[in-house]
Amino acid sequence: MEAMSVSVDLSLFDVIVDEASAESPLWDESLLPRHERQLVAVFSSLVADPSLAVGLETIYEGYLVHYGKPRLFAPADADTALLLGDYLYAHGLVRVAHTGNVAAVGDLAELISLCAQLRSDGRDGDGAAWAASAALLGRGRLHAARASLRDAGDPSGLGAAARAAAGDDLVDRALAAHELLVR
Repeated sequence: MEAMSVSVDLSLFDVIVDEASAESPLWDESLLPRHERQLVAVFSSLVADPSLAVGLETIYEGYLVHYGKPRLFAPADADTALLLGDYLYAHGLVRVAHTGNVAAVGDLAELISLCAQLRSDGRDGDGAAWAASAALLGRGRLHAARASLRDAGDPSGLGAAARAAAGDDLVDRALAAHELLVR
């Protein structure tokens, strides 16, 4: 990973790894060796509430297991990858739900759904969706911008929302790191 990557919070990755390992021997067997893990926190730097960071990065790791290059895991086969990605989605949502921020859970569920639709349709815009969702997590301000991406393929509203909330520098770094991890 390039030096411009978002700063690393090792404890964030330790939590994801430890909880997955404790949940199932299959997830433990799917872990990359420690020296091969890419400890790059991509979108959590955009989150205003730090209590949501681990949940967001857990969900993002699930997204990478499904659609990109995971930072922590190397599932043995497609079936394991599907199950592991879904586990990480669910576990991240549960972690966010434990904060009591119901709106954030809704935002993340919408993000997962929107990105699955984009991937299914072969369309771009997932980076803007992730950035805006992270920057405005739990604030309920993304309905129109998500609809614009979903219905018209226009990610500009999401990109603008992310930049307004988190600033150009953080969004640019997150999107650059994201591009290196998705297929």
